Amino acid sequence: MKKVILSIVFFTSLFFTSCEEVVDVDLSTAPPKLVIEAAINWKKGTSGSKQTIKLTTTTAYFENEIPIVSGAVVFIKNSANQQFTFTEVPNTGTYVCNDFKPVLDETYNLTVVSNNNTYTASETLKSIAPINYFIQDDGSQLAGIVVRAFYNDPAGVYNYYLYKYTYSNKAIATYYADEDKFYQGNKFFSISDDDDLKAGDEIEVTHYGISKQYYNYMNILTDIAGSGMGGPFQTPPATVRGNIINITDKNNYPLGYFSLSETVSEKYKVK
Repeated sequence: MKKVILSIVFFTSLFFTSCEEVVDVDLSTAPPKLVIEAAINWKKGTSGSKQTIKLTTTTAYFENEIPIVSGAVVFIKNSANQQFTFTEVPNTGTYVCNDFKPVLDETYNLTVVSNNNTYTASETLKSIAPINYFIQDDGSQLAGIVVRAFYNDPAGVYNYYLYKYTYSNKAIATYYADEDKFYQGNKFFSISDDDDLKAGDEIEVTHYGISKQYYNYMNILTDIAGSGMGGPFQTPPATVRGNIINITDKNNYPLGYFSLSETVSEKYKVK
């Protein structure tokens, strides 16, 4: 029966291929918007002094290259008005700071000046608990291998998390956001979502401490793009506005988000 069905599908495919006609779709193109990738991540146990911000613009749907934005002025200030300047690596749209000073629960203000527009945002640097250990569940015929990364949620304060799972057997990482509403002050975990895990595969797990506002933003973004999206700033099928505003022209808002997170990262090899 399987062979018969496959034969029908094969010949049907040949028929429709032979009748194929190219149709040109005329898609309207909106004016390009600035995209600001300003995720300041401080890996626990490091100085966190080197940070990067990337500026690009949106482009037409069928374009293969993403335009970069050069020549911008980019800096961050803390609550003491200390300024950390981000300097562009020539002609890359990537702006680098080598003397950033991360402080937990400190509020930082981002400023980007580009093309006669000034963009600003404010955010607080959030902490993260260390990953204590992993537990692997080998599952059954109905469910494959599942890996959990455990940590102790701090008591007495509401915490919000972003989890990133990078798999050796997949080209893209997966993200999802979480809050400690139902496990406040208790032991909890993030969990893998790759149904094809097998012995020998490697997983890199990264936990980010994030603000409530960023948690809400990431929930919307992952719902639209799916948890298997390529990253927090991969273009989704709908516009999701972040926390960055254009104070020169509020109608010409940018895309992207200004976030500050302490992070922890651990690797696990599937047994």
